[in-house]
Amino acid sequence: QQNAGNSLEFIENVKIDLFPEEVYVFTPKGKILELPLGSTAVDFAYAVHTDIGNSCVGCRINRRLAALSQPLKSGETIEIITAPGANPNPVWLDIVATSRARSQIRHYLKQLKTGDAVELGQRLLNKALTSFDQSFDDVGAQKIAALVDKSGAQDFEQILEEVGLGNRVAFLTARQLLDTQEDAEANDMAIGNREKPLVIAGTEGMMIHFAKCCNPIPGDDIGGHITAGRGVVVHTADCRNHQELQQNDKEGRGIVLRWHQYVEGEYRVELKIEVEQQRGIIASLANKISSLDGSIESIKVEERDAKSSSIHIFLAVNDRVHLARVIRRIRVIKSVVKVERVKR
Repeated sequence: QQNAGNSLEFIENVKIDLFPEEVYVFTPKGKILELPLGSTAVDFAYAVHTDIGNSCVGCRINRRLAALSQPLKSGETIEIITAPGANPNPVWLDIVATSRARSQIRHYLKQLKTGDAVELGQRLLNKALTSFDQSFDDVGAQKIAALVDKSGAQDFEQILEEVGLGNRVAFLTARQLLDTQEDAEANDMAIGNREKPLVIAGTEGMMIHFAKCCNPIPGDDIGGHITAGRGVVVHTADCRNHQELQQNDKEGRGIVLRWHQYVEGEYRVELKIEVEQQRGIIASLANKISSLDGSIESIKVEERDAKSSSIHIFLAVNDRVHLARVIRRIRVIKSVVKVERVKR
């Protein structure tokens, strides 16, 4: 403890004056780490060890829980909380200050994205093959090798990755794999069978994205569009953007989707709440939502006049049933005039 005290005094009296662009922080064992000004606990975690950074889920600063995004100050003691199976969050790229942390996060996410893309590509291609009443077992190694050779890919996994990323259309790839370009009857049958849905369970990883224009949640009727470089973008079926994409879909990138019976995760939704002005209304709304395990992401207030306001709340819910419970709970607040879900 005395050594730590002496080290801290040294930092405060000498190094900060000499090197104002750095911060000097302690590990729980008293070791000093030098980091650029603006560094966060995520930078600290990767400075300790890559595995610590990759499995980081939280931190304590001077023995108190703190946000991973909180800038570190010289003299603080940082403890990183890790969890087995945890992964780096893409959001971390916006809060780190060191090139080491940024490069390690990007490297991990690239590997994760590749794995997710291959897995999604296999699902999409298998779905496309079933349109022709075929499966991977029916195709055989010879046809796979022929497609790899013809496409110039390194291997079949690269083709699957390209399908998952949306850089290759699964239906056309299946047709090439089966060599049915000239078989009009097979093509007609396959086009009819393409209505079989891809199932969304919430565990697909980085290659399934939920459109911000309509914020689909489990229980909504949904459809999708395969976007180059991103994979599948999920929309609500009544979303105007989705319907426009479907109407202009000349490459077969539209895809029929449905939710799995058991969907994991939380899903973002926007509510617009019209209220009569009342002190403490934001706190009342927050309490009602949190009482039903809804997670508020952000709140925006638009004052219409001296007596009324429109409040936009972005929150995370499990599904439509969960959302309906939240809306019912909000409606009992005396000053609430109207509650509606927003789809842009």
